[in-house]
Amino acid sequence: MADEKKVQDEFLMFRDKPMVRCGNTIYYGDMRDPYVVMLTITSTKPLGDTEVADRVVVQLLSTDPNASLKERIVKKSEKKGLYTALDIGEIWLKRALQGKVE
Repeated sequence: MADEKKVQDEFLMFRDKPMVRCGNTIYYGDMRDPYVVMLTITSTKPLGDTEVADRVVVQLLSTDPNASLKERIVKKSEKKGLYTALDIGEIWLKRALQGKVE
């Protein structure tokens, strides 16, 4: 319980999972879980005075430290827009954490 409260205080939370951004890469999920989602923004487009994500690569990754980098990629897709990418990533993560990885 104390660890969960600490995570919520340190990170942006989305649907009860932490979200961390580093440049054009967003990690969604708890690194202590067996899987996380990595979203990589590959292109942006202008929207008014701001740049928004246009193309996003979504990857469901295993957090197993003994697996090679290639073996860690469980699922991969490219989506148009950050919302669509995050939506599919959240579904994949939820299913993977329930043991329903396809």
